Amino acid sequence: MTRQPLVARRAEELLGSAVVATAPIAGGDICTATKLRLSDGGTVLMKTLPHAPEHFFETEAAGLRWLAEAGGVRVPDVLAADHECLIVRWVEPGKNNPDAAAGFGRALASTHAAGAASYGLDHDGFIGRLPLPNKPCDTWAEFYAVRRVLPYLKLARDRGHVTEDEASALESLVGRLTALLPEEPPSRLHGDLWNGNVLWGLEGQVWVVDPAAYGGHRELDLAMLTLFGLPHLPRALDAYAEAAPLTEGWEERVALHQVFPLLVHACLFGGGYGARAAGAARRYL
Repeated sequence: MTRQPLVARRAEELLGSAVVATAPIAGGDICTATKLRLSDGGTVLMKTLPHAPEHFFETEAAGLRWLAEAGGVRVPDVLAADHECLIVRWVEPGKNNPDAAAGFGRALASTHAAGAASYGLDHDGFIGRLPLPNKPCDTWAEFYAVRRVLPYLKLARDRGHVTEDEASALESLVGRLTALLPEEPPSRLHGDLWNGNVLWGLEGQVWVVDPAAYGGHRELDLAMLTLFGLPHLPRALDAYAEAAPLTEGWEERVALHQVFPLLVHACLFGGGYGARAAGAARRYL
């Protein structure tokens, strides 16, 4: 590890501890990640993003703390956050295995069970760099329609990443959500729970990072895990269901809850994600 003076100086200002070495960390799609070794022997991770949207890192820090309060799945300790960066305690990587996946499933069930005051949150957030509207709604069907599907359909359409036929299928799905989605009390969601935001640590501990947290339907977190894969996913889902049985037919609704992340990806990356979102929607028409 060398020492990047500007990064080290900012971390020292926030932490009140000297930084003796820094090292870049690969893998981030949005932020620059740097591993810092402190003079007290501790190790932390610092995320930075030039010209970050207002409250970008403060919102992520709030989401991590909210998830930590649940006492379920592990999240890194937040050490500092401001408009320029976020600093969390370093998680040493380990190996995935079936037992760790089962523990993750049970822990995620506990996080969800901690609940939320409403479908939504008292402040908006971010998913990737995109704004994430969280104004509360009375039902999950309404929230999923007006806060998740329709805003990202409009953005994807504006960016030319969804055809008119695809948009028509997605709009038709919105009209059917009340009949398709079962109601249950809002769960405490990670909100962006794809494989890249699940860290396999030492001694079978599994951690989650980069949340887009809010109160929602727990099937959405599970659908996102299924969309992009997770090592030993069937074991994690079985352990989850043992700890917190799911509503009948949840597996038939996985694609329904994948419409939202597919639309987010259509907004961000284009490609075939708009077509995939429309294909998922057509299954329910």
